[in-house]
Amino acid sequence: MKMRDRVLIIDDDVALTRVIQLGLEQEGYEVIVADSGIEGLRQAYDAHPDLVILDVMMPGLDGWKTCQRLREISDVPIIMLTAKDGEVDIVKGLELGADDYITKPFSTEELVARMRALLRRARLPSSPHRPTVYTDGELVVDFSKHRVMVRGKRVNLTPTEFRLLSCLVLNAGRVIPHETLLAQVWGPEYIGEIQYLKLYIRYLRQKIEEDPSKPQYILTEWGIGY
Repeated sequence: MKMRDRVLIIDDDVALTRVIQLGLEQEGYEVIVADSGIEGLRQAYDAHPDLVILDVMMPGLDGWKTCQRLREISDVPIIMLTAKDGEVDIVKGLELGADDYITKPFSTEELVARMRALLRRARLPSSPHRPTVYTDGELVVDFSKHRVMVRGKRVNLTPTEFRLLSCLVLNAGRVIPHETLLAQVWGPEYIGEIQYLKLYIRYLRQKIEEDPSKPQYILTEWGIGY
């Protein structure tokens, strides 16, 4: 018998949470609910969910801080719920380790589609032809341990950042079109989300380039890809 995916919802809006819970349960998900960031962290630690839906605006420990703490203990996929669609809020969530965001109001169908894409991506097997370690003397990518070193120092990457860097490293010397990167790193549902790609390229450059304004590793091929 196939195990149901377990989803943790962290949101203090009881009415909205109930609507999401009923919709997801009808889709076959097991749903756990927490009404605060502190309770959400406890549930994440105890229940080991397959995916977390996290609201941004909560009293006390807000969604930003909760996301940051979740990332310290788990690589679980995180979708952030926000009533704001400004780039600053989206960037902040992604920088703290969220994998995706969805703006209120939204439909259950839209949420489930995003969830399925994240869960599928999280379970992709490693390629049998992938090398164990890539190194060029300054950049070291250990694919088996998900560890990155730059000029002798450990660099902490979010799961999405690591997938993107891995894709770029494994295709070093070739131009990878935007659509190909989005499909391989985020999934085919994200082919049109060029903004995601631009944001994460910026994050990676800040973390691995000696001078992000003059990148040596991740080069832009204007209008085509990286």
